[in-house]
Amino acid sequence: MHDRLGSRYLWQSRWYNLRQDHLRAADGQEYTYTVVEHPGAVWVVPVTTGGEVVLIRNYRHPVGDWCYEVPAGGLPPGLDPSARLGQSEEVARRELLEEVGGTASDVRFVGQFYTSNGISDEVAYVYLATGVELGASQREPTELMEVHLVPADEALRMAREGEISDGPSALALLWCEAVLNLP
Repeated sequence: MHDRLGSRYLWQSRWYNLRQDHLRAADGQEYTYTVVEHPGAVWVVPVTTGGEVVLIRNYRHPVGDWCYEVPAGGLPPGLDPSARLGQSEEVARRELLEEVGGTASDVRFVGQFYTSNGISDEVAYVYLATGVELGASQREPTELMEVHLVPADEALRMAREGEISDGPSALALLWCEAVLNLP
């Protein structure tokens, strides 16, 4: 544990903030640590009524590449951390509808993890959506993505072999493996 002696914001936006902390270690040494504050996000593994997994192929500007992912999106800013899990199912359903036009007969919480705990406080909430039926998406104009329906075993293979390079998406799929492998 370290004592926080002070903090200041280097940058703030509606999506995340960049905070710089002045800390003191147990040995008395002082140092600066920069943290990305993030309200958290959801990742949804959608499975259609026919048993296919809905993946998106998304263009990601920071890496200059097209990446296979599952639908995902951020929680609203300003939520008390104790309210985040309660809000995350609603956000999961919204992201499913916005990104792939999907509605699910059942959405169930699978688990949560830190996405990048060395630099950020972001928590990922993973959901499995079953009985998904697809319709028209409601994407933001800046989102460049394609919808791909793949058999569950193919989606799991893609996660295991690195074809799904988005870490949270790959982990979300692997966490759902027991359910996806059901006949």
